[in-house]
Amino acid sequence: MAPARDLREWISLLEREGELVRVSAEVDPDLELTEIVDRTVKAGGPALLFEHPKQSRYPLLINQFGTERRMCLALGVESLDDVARRVEDVLEMQPPEGLVDKVRGLRKLKSLADSLPQTVRRGVSQEIVLTDDEIDLDALPIQRCWPGDPAPFITLPAVITKDPRTGGRNVGMYRMQKIDRRTTFMHWQIHKDGRADWLATDGKIEVAVALGLDPVTTYTASAPLPKHVDELMLAGFLRGEPVELVRCKTVDLEVPANAEIVLEGSIAKDELGDEGPFGDHTGYYTPAEPFPVFRLSAITMRNDAIYPSIVVGKPPQEDAWLGKATERIFLPAVRMTLPEIVDYDLPVAGAFHNCCIVSIRKAFPGHAQKVMHAIWGLGMLSLTKAIVVVDAHVNVHDYAEVMFYAGANVDPKRDVLITEGPLDHLDHAPTLQFVGGKIGIDATAKSPAEGARPWPDEIEMSPAIRELVDRRWDEYGIGRPAAAPDSAFRVSGGDGRARSIRPHRQSRHGL
Repeated sequence: MAPARDLREWISLLEREGELVRVSAEVDPDLELTEIVDRTVKAGGPALLFEHPKQSRYPLLINQFGTERRMCLALGVESLDDVARRVEDVLEMQPPEGLVDKVRGLRKLKSLADSLPQTVRRGVSQEIVLTDDEIDLDALPIQRCWPGDPAPFITLPAVITKDPRTGGRNVGMYRMQKIDRRTTFMHWQIHKDGRADWLATDGKIEVAVALGLDPVTTYTASAPLPKHVDELMLAGFLRGEPVELVRCKTVDLEVPANAEIVLEGSIAKDELGDEGPFGDHTGYYTPAEPFPVFRLSAITMRNDAIYPSIVVGKPPQEDAWLGKATERIFLPAVRMTLPEIVDYDLPVAGAFHNCCIVSIRKAFPGHAQKVMHAIWGLGMLSLTKAIVVVDAHVNVHDYAEVMFYAGANVDPKRDVLITEGPLDHLDHAPTLQFVGGKIGIDATAKSPAEGARPWPDEIEMSPAIRELVDRRWDEYGIGRPAAAPDSAFRVSGGDGRARSIRPHRQSRHGL
């Protein structure tokens, strides 16, 4: 199934698939809506289209990505690993050796070339253009999510800037606290590309914020891409067709033509204000800090626009599956640097930056520590606070299995590495903001070269007896668990490697 081309098509798809509920009752975006969504997400429930948010005529869509099934629908795949295989196929391009290889290579190159965004003359995102005194953020159903939040926050934007030095485009997802009808803060954290663009400007930087995009383009705004990679090109690659862009009305930027709402404006280099606190994906309020001020010069939108939102807070929340999509899609890129990695998992409960579980094909003494240090130097994974390394056969997505090996194989004196380095901007635990301690746990089997005594064999039934019991199970009259014990933990991917995130599912809709 091809991904939806815009938000309206996406809503129709969700409705056809029984994945969306329309809420006709009037609901207040101030706290009430969050409580409804929080209960729905944690129960594995559907996407919600609130048709009558209080004091706004614009419907609000939320929880569109809140389950594995919906995340797969958004990307047009059967499983998230299917997307990773497409990315891996391009990353592993080699010089062609024969005619067949040349043809395949040309097809891959054409696929990449066809992914580049295209500028068009007009788009539905500019059916209505509001400037000067017509600009009114109060008209949008912007949520105040948690009681300690001082104001409503825009939480699902695609924020578009250009690098003043290179002209390269950046698209990122940064929360925006509403200050008044024409002004917000921009939460550009210290490690984010948007902040780097802003700091590189001499005076002010132009900004466009697209709200209500097709699901693939919304996802790519959240993806931690290297600065030289255009998020809209990735969106085109994953969609199978380029993202169409239109030029903004008041700033020199292009925005997706299919957006429901676009905010145009600029941010001065020296204008800051206290933004926050904010109930964040860490499960805690992040404190108020100085952040730049975004001043709007225009709002453009579709007729009868739909406003998108997302709630973050104590996991699991909707952003869990945006994060899991990133985990799967970026596995091939991680393997390009660390080919010994079999798989990895960023637990939702660990807010993604707190813990990474990684399985490796161990080849030499100290190999687990080598991988730890490499991950701590790899893009946004460098902010990871804790790393657990297990052997290749361990299913990193089964936390009970990982815990077994962490308990069975670890001598804390020998196998625990304590170091320090950069940490996530939002991490409240370290003594100093942005930097603190890191822990690595080597839960692999050890060799004598690593100071271990002779390592025992793991208990495992013989394949012949397993096959015998499988064949005779109905004769025993016990009922049906039927599957061999470890198959409840381990699901093989298409390449034969053991990996699955399905053991965490709570229901048809759930995690």
